[in-house]
Amino acid sequence: MEYRLLGGSGLKVSALSFGTATFGGTNEFFKGFGQTEVEEARRLVDICFEAGVNLFDTADGYSDGRSEEILGKALAGKRDQALISTKTGFPSGPGPNDEGSSRYHLRRALEGSLRRLGTDYVDIYHLHCFDALTPIEEVQETLNTFVREGKVRYIACSNFSGWHLMKSLAVADRYGWPRFVAHQVYYSLLNREYEWELMPLALDQKVGALIWSPLGWGRLTGKVRRGQPLPDVSRLHSIADAGPQMPDEHLYKVVDALDAVAAETGKTVPQVALNWLLQRPSISAVIVGARNEEQLRQNLGAAGWNLTAAQVAALDKASEVEPVYPYWHQRKFFSGRNPISAGSSQ
Repeated sequence: MEYRLLGGSGLKVSALSFGTATFGGTNEFFKGFGQTEVEEARRLVDICFEAGVNLFDTADGYSDGRSEEILGKALAGKRDQALISTKTGFPSGPGPNDEGSSRYHLRRALEGSLRRLGTDYVDIYHLHCFDALTPIEEVQETLNTFVREGKVRYIACSNFSGWHLMKSLAVADRYGWPRFVAHQVYYSLLNREYEWELMPLALDQKVGALIWSPLGWGRLTGKVRRGQPLPDVSRLHSIADAGPQMPDEHLYKVVDALDAVAAETGKTVPQVALNWLLQRPSISAVIVGARNEEQLRQNLGAAGWNLTAAQVAALDKASEVEPVYPYWHQRKFFSGRNPISAGSSQ
């Protein structure tokens, strides 16, 4: 397993990390991901350790906190071998303060996560989404307090826009508080919007990307193809509308290209899609999930080898789309002096 620095920090994380959204399945939404319980979770965690994976990702919003509970039990007696990443921000209860990034909610959320995980600290604590109502100074000062208390080692964010992230970094710098070292983002061969602004920002500010749903919301499993029905077991049956949308022809064009490269390499479609991501700029880790041992072993097989430059170029071409304004304008008229080209040319 390759280990990479997490953004501008000194923390080394495995290039593939394990996401536990499949743990629990205690509500209708997360049943579409999986329903892994403690015994199977322990086996999956052991397989990850055997492969060199050291980063495990969860959130208080995954199955109403059940994912954290199961991960904590699966890591019992092995906490010192693991880096734990968890997140907060989405609604976690019926009250008006049961969401967001206020000092009140962040404190309660962190204490709840620590209790469910059975640990006295988390290695990476994410804001799961941007809170436009809470002053950024309040948010960043609260996170600074968590770090000073030793309850959080590093802070990160998720699903921020470029200005959300840049303003947060500026506030942290102004007061000498810890910076976000990572940004957990959606990025896949099917949806490459991360490259338009967030990737150049990440490279400039040394914010490592942690990639969620790298197989395009379950569409790049190798089981979704032109003219064929969805596989019997797929999250797309129940939660397709909640994820990224795209024209069918774009999906099939990408899958066709993946099929061709998979045939050349002798790898599976998911392994090729994941390996493409591992070679992109700014990526610290790609988060893979699995319903079972077979899926996990297959996904872990995406590491330890590299696509050729020609294969990467073929996948780039098949997945390229016209960016929205102002990025198409910058690319066409000023690309030589604008870092927007970094995502599509490296």
